[in-house]
Amino acid sequence: MSVSVEPKSVEAGETEAAEVLRPHAEDAFAHELAALAEQDDRPRPTRWKLSPWAVATYLLGGTLPDGTVITPKYVGPRRIVEVAVTTLATDRALLLLGVPGTAKTWVSEHLAAAVSGDSTLLVQGTAGTPEEAIRYGWNYAQLLAHGPSRDALVPSPVMRAMAEGMTARVEELTRIPADVQDTLITILSEKTLPIPELGQEAQAVRGFNLIATANDRDRGVNDLSSALRRRFNTVVLPLPESVEAEVDIVSRRVDQIGRSLDLPAAPDGIDEIRRVVTVFRELRDGVTADGRTKLKSPSGTLSTAEAISVVTNGLALAAHFGDGVLRSGDVAAGILGAVVRDPAADRVVWQEYLEAVVRERDGWTDFYRACREVSV
Repeated sequence: MSVSVEPKSVEAGETEAAEVLRPHAEDAFAHELAALAEQDDRPRPTRWKLSPWAVATYLLGGTLPDGTVITPKYVGPRRIVEVAVTTLATDRALLLLGVPGTAKTWVSEHLAAAVSGDSTLLVQGTAGTPEEAIRYGWNYAQLLAHGPSRDALVPSPVMRAMAEGMTARVEELTRIPADVQDTLITILSEKTLPIPELGQEAQAVRGFNLIATANDRDRGVNDLSSALRRRFNTVVLPLPESVEAEVDIVSRRVDQIGRSLDLPAAPDGIDEIRRVVTVFRELRDGVTADGRTKLKSPSGTLSTAEAISVVTNGLALAAHFGDGVLRSGDVAAGILGAVVRDPAADRVVWQEYLEAVVRERDGWTDFYRACREVSV
């Protein structure tokens, strides 16, 4: 069985994606989603655009029988993706848990795009997220003119997903106040959303599910209640296991971001990417790669996402103020900004690492000098 990716045509989606700064996943990868849908002959859950196998292939990458190459969206253990996709095919909601920078939001967006063809049914969690963002609000002009009615009700992204049998997303769930978090309990357990003002309820149709992301590393988080946590199947996204895996992730994302910003490719920049990743991993782990030297860790997370940001900024510097070749001087300031978040404590950590490790490392002289120059 094959279906097309709706509601936009592939051509329209790709044209629009070329015009916006950060296209949604279903637009940026419309060609891949359409190719998967056309060749996907496996059973699909109700209202899914793709089968679970095709969703996993979309995230992990592969080559289809007709030769279409599906680019990897997530580099990590295959089993993690398979468990996440399988969860969405059940009546359990999915919680993607991990330290900052482990691609939780990225995976969430691409899962929703592949399953429902729409990743925009999103609630962004903050300390000020109100209950209405998860349940529903009101059109106050209608409310005052005609009183409570369905026409006056403004559905939240979650309520829309329930009505249309689609995948809703809640980002940074642990940043939402605990009493607002618990609004999800009835939705996830009973698959209904009470509307007491009307004496009614909204029931979810088949195909509805919810993906939430959360981390417990940052400050200002609110622990999930045990009742809410039981409604989720939790999948922990780990940090990349090896330097090579993290270098691969950073290289791919920098290339994608660079193309969207019309920055030149940096084929000779792999050495600098490897240095950035090595520095971040060693300071994050508190030990050098060879295990011989213990290190103090700074207060920041030094995540893969931050490494991507440092390299992208360095690529922009090389393109606009250099010769287009990514060099140590282009990434040094970004590394300093990522490492030194606490000017007092982190600067000491950085200086010790610079003098005890970077200075003594073979082939890193230019990197050491660039970092010294911006650290003074």
